[in-house]
Amino acid sequence: MEIQFIFETFLSLLGGVPLTVQLAALAILGGLLIGLLVAGMRLSGRRVLIWPAWLYVQIVRSIPLLVLMFLIYYGLTQFSSIRASFLWPILREPYWCAVIALVINSSGYAAEVIRGGLQSVGRNEIEAARACGMSGFLLLRRIVLPLAVRQALPAYSNEMIAMVKATSLASLVTLMDVTGIAASIASSSYRPIGVFVAAGAIYLALTAALTQSVRLLEYRLTPHLRRAALPADAQ
Repeated sequence: MEIQFIFETFLSLLGGVPLTVQLAALAILGGLLIGLLVAGMRLSGRRVLIWPAWLYVQIVRSIPLLVLMFLIYYGLTQFSSIRASFLWPILREPYWCAVIALVINSSGYAAEVIRGGLQSVGRNEIEAARACGMSGFLLLRRIVLPLAVRQALPAYSNEMIAMVKATSLASLVTLMDVTGIAASIASSSYRPIGVFVAAGAIYLALTAALTQSVRLLEYRLTPHLRRAALPADAQ
């Protein structure tokens, strides 16, 4: 009976998968874009840009995601100026509050991963590209970014997986994602173990799919590291 209950619960929880995937995708994409901007500011060599970017990263990485989400969802509503501003139609929605919190949290970690990837690009490769006539955006697009992505992808894949799991906190601001539906079923059925086993199976499937996607991307970006195929007569 417990196996049947877990299976039925699993089917019910599938209704929350689109919202979970949507939250994770927006958080990863938004965090990547902001993280790229912050990383660029930190590597700009200008103090007026370096210090604000450094402070942003330190603050974001120091505040727990749950606290940040509560500050945005509950805290900002306390200010009448916010409720009277053009931001209120967005900030009064739990969905957008969760997205904003997830993006901000992701961007702090993404900025450091991206900065490390950009710094890993060797000066020899850059000088060789300049000797071939590359400069500016062409140098960035053809040499710096591909090499940086190769170096940063393994570390950033951990952040993407962590963000998929972090979407479960959105249920605490009334969103009915996988965890939100699971909590509702658990409270009505009084069988939390079976419910959260089913929820864990869904998160396992999501992270496994993401891990495989990153692995395929990493494989395509590193053709020089692939083991050369043996000749037919050597097999």
